[in-house]
Amino acid sequence: MREIRFALKKTIPIFFTYLFLGIAFGILMNSAGYGVLLSVCSALFIYAGSMQLAMVPMMASGASLLTLALMAFFINARHIFYGIGFVDKFRRMGWRYPYMVMALTDETYSILCSVEYDPGLDEDQAAFFIALLNQLYWVFGCFLGACAGKFLQFDMRGIDFSATALFLVVVVNQWRQYRSKLPFLTAGTCALGFYLLLGKDYFLIPTLLSCLAALLLLRRPIEQKEGSLHD
Repeated sequence: MREIRFALKKTIPIFFTYLFLGIAFGILMNSAGYGVLLSVCSALFIYAGSMQLAMVPMMASGASLLTLALMAFFINARHIFYGIGFVDKFRRMGWRYPYMVMALTDETYSILCSVEYDPGLDEDQAAFFIALLNQLYWVFGCFLGACAGKFLQFDMRGIDFSATALFLVVVVNQWRQYRSKLPFLTAGTCALGFYLLLGKDYFLIPTLLSCLAALLLLRRPIEQKEGSLHD
């Protein structure tokens, strides 16, 4: 089928990214005491790489469902804005509409924003297969990692740092990309203040809420700073 071949060609670079991150997640889940089935179900129904990596130590430490839900919302809130530009396109895809909304990850969004479809292709079919293949890559990586952690005996110390490393890379890239440093300074100040005030077990939710409120108040100066970059 032409649409599947087209989607494979466009998503092959994502395969390697998702494969290795998925393996890290699967091993991390196993080291925290969770089985292969839960790792695969997480990849199928949560399908949020950074959130999945972040949730493992939180689950292992006994974090509440409310904490996990709020964390998921703040980590993935950007997808709300991603989806706005695709609402009309996804609606006309019929039964695939709910899945396309769920499967709009950073990488899938990037492909769908820039893809140029070959003449004669069913664009809706091709877009669906792009999203589906990306998730299958992620599920496969999580499955391999969970199996490796369960059946291969090797020292797994330090694997949990993969989540920290992922977030550090994201922060460094954003620090270099954006001119305004107010979001970073705001987040650092809020996190440190609530950590010292409430301790490591209770600082996360107040930090996220206060960051959201502060960034809404600082929206105008941040946008002005960013806008001056393009003047």
